[in-house]
Amino acid sequence: MKHLIIVAILVAMVTVAVGALLESIQLLPVAASAQAAPIDTLFGLHFKVIAFLFALIIVFIVYFLIVFRRKPGETGDGKHIEGHTGIEILWTIAPLVVVLYFSYLGAQALAETRRVDPQALEVKVIGQQWTWRFEYPEAGVTSTMLNLPQNRQVLLKLTSTDVIHSFWVPEFRVKQDAVPGENMIKELRITPTKLGEYKVRCAEMCGQQHAYMENPVVVMQAAEFEAWLEQEARAIPTDPVARGQKWSQQFGCLACHSLDGKVLVGPSWKGIYGKREDLADGTSVTVDDAYIIESIKEPNKKITKGFQPNLMPAALGAQLTDAQIQDIIEYIKSIK
Repeated sequence: MKHLIIVAILVAMVTVAVGALLESIQLLPVAASAQAAPIDTLFGLHFKVIAFLFALIIVFIVYFLIVFRRKPGETGDGKHIEGHTGIEILWTIAPLVVVLYFSYLGAQALAETRRVDPQALEVKVIGQQWTWRFEYPEAGVTSTMLNLPQNRQVLLKLTSTDVIHSFWVPEFRVKQDAVPGENMIKELRITPTKLGEYKVRCAEMCGQQHAYMENPVVVMQAAEFEAWLEQEARAIPTDPVARGQKWSQQFGCLACHSLDGKVLVGPSWKGIYGKREDLADGTSVTVDDAYIIESIKEPNKKITKGFQPNLMPAALGAQLTDAQIQDIIEYIKSIK
């Protein structure tokens, strides 16, 4: 009994110390959404359980090594102990109860993160290799930056044009896959609470440039957000080159095509218009309007030598209007 009391005190002390250490090193990023609160509460309980289990194992091992080690001159074996039915029942029932309790807490946290606000702002999120695009259907605005109003729930409707991506802003805690397919719309609800700038990352391995698939997220005050929406709605340039630059950014073209001659996933746009390009099938073609239009609408029909097929989204041509494609052509012409 003396040993049990000493070990119990030591376990309690080590549990408190490890728990305090885990809290002090800030394992989680700043919480910037209402959904983060129940998730962080659940994480906190997990950290406490981890601290207790760590103390339970380490204290028993160290205590036994020190107190019950073989003394000088002892040559016999230790006392042989059979199983203890009571202890075996305890260590079977207790973990089961803890797991069931945490399952209940997890279900509560999930329900809280998915709580519906009928006044939620709807934003469409389109993932593609290797960028994100955000559409605000109520305002007719499309952006490569996700701007959100503070303290208002946002309903994100996620989809993908090519492979599976995963929308994740660590400060918001919640995460959801974006899956290709017309009827595969996934939903995620976020209520930003902390003003600031963050990043949306892809948390699903999606190809060669996966590590660079991140876009800015800005949480702003409600009035500032409304002003931004109005400004963006009026911000379509009259110059076709400027419009082409805008479409190239919004539809992810610049994630694969550089503007400075650097070779990325696709050929660089620098000086490419009017150039004679060798193709993978041994033929060659002049980069003109017809070739660019064909390459956007049927990206695998003619592959430039040295580059891989099936990387440019085949659905991109259907998303762009003919006028937008022509604007992109004008922009490509301007890159000398």
